[in-house]
Amino acid sequence: MFETAELGRELSKEVFKEREPSLRQALLEQQFRLREADFPVIVVFAGVDGAGKGETVKLLNEWMDPRYIETRAFDTPSDATLERPLFWRYWAKLPPRGRLGLYLSTWYSQPLLGRVYGELDDSQFNKALDDIQDFERTLADDGALILKFWLHLGREAQEARFKSLEADPLTEWRVSEKDWKHWRMYDSFVGAAERLITRTSVVHAPWHIVEGQDHHYRSVRIGELLLEAITERLDARQHRRSAAAPARESQGPEDSSDAVSIEVPGRLTVLSRLDMDRALKRAEYKRQLKEQQARLNTLHRQARQRGVTTVMAFEGWDAAGKGGAIRRLAAAMDIRYVRIVPIAAPTDEEKAHPYLWRFWRHLPRAGRVLIFDRSWYGRVLVERVEGFASEREWKRAYAEINAFEAQLVEHGTVLLKFWLHITPEEQLRRFEERAATPHKRWKLTDEDWRNRERWDEYALAVHDMVERTSTHIAPWILVEANSKRYARVKVITSVCEALEAALARGDKARP
Repeated sequence: MFETAELGRELSKEVFKEREPSLRQALLEQQFRLREADFPVIVVFAGVDGAGKGETVKLLNEWMDPRYIETRAFDTPSDATLERPLFWRYWAKLPPRGRLGLYLSTWYSQPLLGRVYGELDDSQFNKALDDIQDFERTLADDGALILKFWLHLGREAQEARFKSLEADPLTEWRVSEKDWKHWRMYDSFVGAAERLITRTSVVHAPWHIVEGQDHHYRSVRIGELLLEAITERLDARQHRRSAAAPARESQGPEDSSDAVSIEVPGRLTVLSRLDMDRALKRAEYKRQLKEQQARLNTLHRQARQRGVTTVMAFEGWDAAGKGGAIRRLAAAMDIRYVRIVPIAAPTDEEKAHPYLWRFWRHLPRAGRVLIFDRSWYGRVLVERVEGFASEREWKRAYAEINAFEAQLVEHGTVLLKFWLHITPEEQLRRFEERAATPHKRWKLTDEDWRNRERWDEYALAVHDMVERTSTHIAPWILVEANSKRYARVKVITSVCEALEAALARGDKARP
């Protein structure tokens, strides 16, 4: 694979000086166009030590406007990073739409080193690469332009590079004993790198192998590849928008290219089989609530000491009692280690990133509890039914959500997902009660009344959500919530059972 990057390609200083100004100007022009685009550019740099990765990133910042470039290098992870799922720190540092992100020591470093040092066997290495492909596919499906550069040096060229750096007192610090150790392991690195590149070089995230021996050739080659990719994407985007304009004019005001096709309302769903008569009398409710809150408090303290993280997602009908259930949960735990995140319409910053970004960024450190009042399932519920997401977007979200939740669980997180269900009649009763109660009236909005008119469409979306995302490792807990008392006790009991199971297994946060 790497023979083509060991040919000794060179570019004279004179030719480089001749080509640099026009290349730099063209990159600046496309960067300016990119600022108005609806996608980010993510550039990954990897390769052989000493091949010029850092120098190339530095040069690109000089050639273009660094104010609109996100440059990230992921060194040895901190304790705060290790206490979260592997991809958390990469999600948290994604560039917004319209920006360029340059990344060093990325999500490829740990699997590559783990394979070379024998910490990962073939199946574990392949699993790590599959996880990377899922991550990059999610970003690409959201519109990101991804380019990956492997900067290569042959064994002899790498040795010469190290010796040249060590010979200069001003650059000898750039070569460490670890670099020489890796040079002695050159064949192992190249073998693992071949597997890595062949498995993860795909149409939406291709690898470009660039010979790194001559810095003039390397710089121009990477600059031209980057320019070509950005220009091609921007031109294609402009062409699509120009072609779409006449089509929109001919559609008329009622047409919508993102209209959602919903099946005939009234079909039997997973919600139809719930026993909505389940209830608790006041005295029994008080007794069970007190017992389960005490049980939860003990388990919460044990989980905190063991570093077991808990993430909960609450979904349900308007007025189903999500807030009341969350308050009873929080009351049983040490609030210093509990965070409740209400999810509303995305902000401008959140809209500039993939939709899962705002959930990844909130993930807590080990031993803490995070509760989402509405969650990432908005993509396949309200965004689906109301047409805020295209059919393609919400259909692919099921797989993206399953991959996201799998990473949480594999990391040792206790994940619980609750759907609080009430009947249309009970919802109407609660709406009317809110309207008649001054201190509750603020909870009722015009949107709540409007959503009732699409009850069957939402019920179908919930059914599909459960069917596609209630997995063995992250099942949905459907809560019969016509009785608020019964629902609150069931929620707390379910959390207790999940924590007991995790503690019995010996779960804990793991890198």
